[in-house]
Amino acid sequence: MTLLFFGLFIFSLAISFAATREVRDIANRRGWVFVPQGGRHLHQTPLPRLGGAAIFLAFSLSLVLWLALSLVFPRLLAGVFPTTLLRIYVPACLVFCLGVYDDLHGAGPYLKFIVQAIAAILLFAGGMRVLDVPLIFPHILPWFVGLPLTVLWVMAVTNAFNLIDGLDGLAAGSALFSTLVLFIVALVNQSWLCSLIGVTLAGAILGFLRFNFNPATIFLGDSGSLFIGFMLSALALAGAEKAPTFVAVAIPVVSFGLPILETALSIVRRLISGRPIFTADREHIHHKLLQLGLSHRQVVIVLYAVSAVFAMLSLFLLWPTGSTLGLVLAVVGTGIWLGVQHLNYLEFGELRRVAQRTIEQRQIVINNLSVRRAIEELKATSSFDEVRNILVAAFEGNDFDAFELRATPPLDSQFVEPEHRLCWSKFPRILAISSDPSWKLTLDLVTTANRAGGSLVIYRNYSNRDLQLDVNLLTSQFPVALADALDRAWAIPETLIAAQPGNLASYAAHA
Repeated sequence: MTLLFFGLFIFSLAISFAATREVRDIANRRGWVFVPQGGRHLHQTPLPRLGGAAIFLAFSLSLVLWLALSLVFPRLLAGVFPTTLLRIYVPACLVFCLGVYDDLHGAGPYLKFIVQAIAAILLFAGGMRVLDVPLIFPHILPWFVGLPLTVLWVMAVTNAFNLIDGLDGLAAGSALFSTLVLFIVALVNQSWLCSLIGVTLAGAILGFLRFNFNPATIFLGDSGSLFIGFMLSALALAGAEKAPTFVAVAIPVVSFGLPILETALSIVRRLISGRPIFTADREHIHHKLLQLGLSHRQVVIVLYAVSAVFAMLSLFLLWPTGSTLGLVLAVVGTGIWLGVQHLNYLEFGELRRVAQRTIEQRQIVINNLSVRRAIEELKATSSFDEVRNILVAAFEGNDFDAFELRATPPLDSQFVEPEHRLCWSKFPRILAISSDPSWKLTLDLVTTANRAGGSLVIYRNYSNRDLQLDVNLLTSQFPVALADALDRAWAIPETLIAAQPGNLASYAAHA
């Protein structure tokens, strides 16, 4: 079998190499090229997208060679059932044809999903299916549960490899690492059919990669990325029949780590930002690495290294023990966490802010209540002293550092002064805060009778700490209640003497 595997690998690689060059030249002559549109695509010159045709041709001819040799040497069929191969190959052809149509004419997401679902159902009918879910549902699943899980698995993996096809050689190189993992796992489990398919597919991908690595002269296209993704999902399902349950599930998931991570991040990002899931953007992992200053080729090499690490970690699970599982999960989890942090996704920064706000919700409630309490007290006050005490009590415990009240008397007032000021600060003087790096919020005071009553300027030093207060409380109900209180204070004769210029003095509370 070793000689057979090696021979099929070399044959598939050679056919893929020759076919890729021929497909590229034919596509260029006939104008079957992909023209970059907008600012999302990274290449500058039109290139053909039918690289998947060469991979499919090399893969198919290698299987034909194996079947022809088995007629002469029947022992080559030992432990291998051609009918099982047919159950994988037929739906794979369907997915490949979908990819070719998309490369030449363009296919919408719903058409893609429908065809992929049909192909997944054919796999399920052929015996390749999700049998159980370890740690969640360890028993054999009924068909009405296994079928949707199988369709979900096939569609997820298929589109995951399609999604990372954004840089020269990225999707093909990542798929090559995953294919080699499945080949090794199949060898260990003595699943000869999966081994044969895996080594043949690996040769086809490697032969194509010579023309797809940066600078590429041909793209993988949907014909290639969808076909490869589907074949890998099918191989994982076929290999599950001869592997322990946990190994059958965990190894493919970890070995497909990069495309699965990219898909998960894209879905979560778009859900958080309120954008359609199927929308295109320039915020994939490879785009983020390019924004960090890495070159096109450096990004691909870095992501190759990530794929290789995922592949090696998945092989540790061939001998699953408690310590091995814990180590793999710890390394994978830590690596993903650190990687996402360095990619600086705005959506996840917003999630951290929301989490922080949730932790600090108690202080926010306390500060909000102090403002609400001040609003209620202002509704019942009619003197400047009470207004001053209420404002100081409301602001001395929250995140603002100073305020300046500029009270304007009514037009029919006895006062000739244009305004009176009340200043308060957590620092000795109001100038201490206004001269430091700070921002301010100016609230115009307008009574319920629509009369201007002055303004309230609130200061806060710039800080990395979020404002622990609902600003809407200050901008809606609070200014009206304060303006009405000042209006009542101006109208009471007893308060006029206290409000003479200079008597509405400033005073500071030391922080």
